Amino acid sequence: MKQTSIILFAVFIVFSIGFAQQPVPLSERAYQDREILYELQEPPSHAFRITHDYTERREGAKHYFNVVRAGSKVSDPESIDLDSGENLKLETLSGKQVKERKLPITDSIKDDTEVVVTYLARSVAKGATVRLRLKETYADAKSYYLDGDELVWDRTFGRLRNTVVLPAGWRLTALGPPGVVQTLPDGRVSVYVVNPRNDEVRVYLRARRRAAR
Repeated sequence: MKQTSIILFAVFIVFSIGFAQQPVPLSERAYQDREILYELQEPPSHAFRITHDYTERREGAKHYFNVVRAGSKVSDPESIDLDSGENLKLETLSGKQVKERKLPITDSIKDDTEVVVTYLARSVAKGATVRLRLKETYADAKSYYLDGDELVWDRTFGRLRNTVVLPAGWRLTALGPPGVVQTLPDGRVSVYVVNPRNDEVRVYLRARRRAAR
C-alpha cells in the first residue's frame, strides 16, 4: 500500500510539471459583448439610457460604428476605451454623411440612418483587441410611452442578456417573456431577460408609480 502511494505521488508530480510547462490555450482575454443595459427615464421623455460593451477584433480597424435602430433618436453618446479609461472622440452622422466620407462601414444603411462613429485611440494590431463601452440616450415614442397611468416598454432584444431598469418610484405590473425582477440598492426595479434564440425576442412590460407614503 505504501509503495503504491509513492508511485501515485510520483506520477502526480510528473503530470503537474508537464501541465505547468504547457502553454495555456487562450486565444484572447475576457470580453463581454452579449449584455446590454437599458435605464428608463421618465416616460413623457420616451427616453432610455443604453450601456453596452463591444470588443473590436478586426486587424487595422480605426472606427467603431453603432447604427441606431430605425425609429430611435440618439443623444449624449459616450465611448470609453476600457483598456485605458480614455474617453474617445466620436460624432453622430447620417448615413449619407458616412457614405460621402467613405468611412469603412459594413452595415447596410440608408441616407437618413443615424450612426454613432467612435474613433479608436489606435488601430487594432494583429492578434490584439480593443475593448469599448458605449453609452447613449435613445428616444423612441413607439417602444416607450405612457398608456393611462402606466408606462409601457415594448421593444425587441437581439442580445443574449438584457436588463431594463425602471425609473425611480415605479413598480412592475406586467412582464412578458419571463424575467428576473429585483430591487436595486438605490430603490429602482430592474428586470433581467435572457434571449436564448438566434433572432430577436419581444419584451413587453408595464409599470405603475408607487403610491405615495
